[in-house]
Amino acid sequence: MSHPGATASDRHKVVIIGSGFGGLTAAKKLKRADVDVKMIAKTTHHLFQPLLYQVATGIIPSGEIAPPTRMILRKQKNCQVLLGDVTHIDLTSQTVKSELLGHTYVTPYDTLIVAAGAGQSYFGNDHFAEWAPGMKSIDDALELRARILSAFEQAERSSDPARREKLLTFTVVGAGPTGVEMAGQIAELADHTLKGAFRHIDSTTARVILLDAAPAVLPPMGEKLGKKAQARLEKMGVDIQLGAMVTDVDRNGITVKDSDGTIRRIESATKVWSAGVQASPLGRIIAEQSDAEVDRAGRVLVQPDLSIPGHPNVFVVGDMAHVEGVPGQAQGAIQGARYAADAIKAELKGADRTQREPFKYFDKGSMATVSRFSAVAKIGPLEFGGFIAWLAWLGLHLIYLVGFRRKLTTLVSWTVTFLSTQRGNLTITEQQAYARTRIEELEEIAASLQDSEKAAS
Repeated sequence: MSHPGATASDRHKVVIIGSGFGGLTAAKKLKRADVDVKMIAKTTHHLFQPLLYQVATGIIPSGEIAPPTRMILRKQKNCQVLLGDVTHIDLTSQTVKSELLGHTYVTPYDTLIVAAGAGQSYFGNDHFAEWAPGMKSIDDALELRARILSAFEQAERSSDPARREKLLTFTVVGAGPTGVEMAGQIAELADHTLKGAFRHIDSTTARVILLDAAPAVLPPMGEKLGKKAQARLEKMGVDIQLGAMVTDVDRNGITVKDSDGTIRRIESATKVWSAGVQASPLGRIIAEQSDAEVDRAGRVLVQPDLSIPGHPNVFVVGDMAHVEGVPGQAQGAIQGARYAADAIKAELKGADRTQREPFKYFDKGSMATVSRFSAVAKIGPLEFGGFIAWLAWLGLHLIYLVGFRRKLTTLVSWTVTFLSTQRGNLTITEQQAYARTRIEELEEIAASLQDSEKAAS
């Protein structure tokens, strides 16, 4: 059934799936078009994903990077925001099926823009997620903040040296931009923010390990910048282990296979997974109904105009689309969404859709922070690092935050954090941390009792 608030209209119906960079850009670009836009997303907010690691490490509050989508688009009268998890796309009937709290809704479209993004990939080992959360949602970031901070709290109360060492060992899997940023911030949190805050432990003795099966840090950014980032992290005390493939993850640590075949164990209570991405399963649903194909990450191999074969009214943009030379970053989603929206507007004015110009991506470069006052950047042929790159990173990300107030409060949070040792968002709730901690302690007691029973028998 259709949404109860929907109204009949003869206008062209555009359905957008996803409220990320691609979905939001497409909706705003269609603001003055003679269309009815329905945006369907499984969250109520637009997530500025590049700053998730700062939520996880207490630099900024979650609300600054996750404004409500409905409030962003409240003045756009031709756009309706709908909460729901899209479970199916029917290319023949041109409908989208979504679910919300047990209710199923069917939404018809004339043109569809699929911008559902991507989730964390555990390369077929989805059970790793229980012990090593990814960094793809606000829930992930808040869960990781709780795990990181509660590890210090548990270590403060522990009298067992081995357990304290495990609790103060933080492992980040994946040396891409997210992994590098996360490892650097955990190190700064331990060495600066929490220094002197405990009486039984010294937070500066915490060990931060960055692992990757690849032979280099930040492979997409090239050898020069990768080495710069690696040198800075090592100076901060981060233990970088390359050529190290994670083969198992459990509550107490990880198992690693080195490039020489050696199998070893790392005892670590807190693990962060940033090693890969998997596109939304909607990509495979589309491929099953068309001549489109998907790559190993589930991304749809789109036509030059970002549509799918045989369905020029269905665009796939952002992390869901496989476009040669376009990275899975915000700019790819933004530019793809603008292209799709422009194509829709042109065809409403009579343009021939068979004569669309191919999508052309303008590479604005890539950046990654390593620590405060240090980042690496690649813009065209220019490769540079250090303080200038860090300022460029701050400026670029500030520009893309939604709303003046959020830009201002984020700038204040950055100023406080980077010019002092303070972080204003280190609160964790009992629901996030202590309930899980009690379960772990009960499991440890049960395991100890089992060992005692075996020894007695």
